[in-house]
Amino acid sequence: MTLIVGLGNPTDKYKHNRHNIGFMVIDSLVFDLQASNISKAAFKGSLFKSKNLLLLKPSTFMNLSGESVSAVVSYYKVEKLIVIHDELDVNFGEIRFKNGGSNGGHNGLKSIDAYMGADYDRVRLGISRPEFKADVTKHVLSDFKNEQQKCLKIIIDKACEIVLDLSKSSIKDIQKLHSSKKSYCE
Repeated sequence: MTLIVGLGNPTDKYKHNRHNIGFMVIDSLVFDLQASNISKAAFKGSLFKSKNLLLLKPSTFMNLSGESVSAVVSYYKVEKLIVIHDELDVNFGEIRFKNGGSNGGHNGLKSIDAYMGADYDRVRLGISRPEFKADVTKHVLSDFKNEQQKCLKIIIDKACEIVLDLSKSSIKDIQKLHSSKKSYCE
């Protein structure tokens, strides 16, 4: 069983924020795969299933995502964990992927690392860094700009393709199949 986790914050207030791009990818996968809702209160999130894939949107808010991930992993025989998240250090329109490594200060990854360790696959969706460091929180908790909206659908679709390929392959295979330095907004 593969668990695919999209990071974000629950409630409509955050729905279109940059920080919620992981949720946006999960929503698209749930729709495309016609996944069934199998949520339970113990999972602390919305959990969906399609064949051998579990799709999770933690409802614990970003900083406590590890609680939800840990609950699902403890309940199911999860063999592979893939986390989809926003990435400040990647330009908007770019998608990168890796296994393990630093959380880069991302609070959702910090929480998952605390519960699960850092050895899991990551699909990093670029949201670009704001001009001033002091604006990081405001930036991640703001909506994508109007000119970014058209490209956002392209990024989400490509991320879905990458995640589904990754669920069946290794990171090395995905790196050969998908360019990790290409912008999908050009």
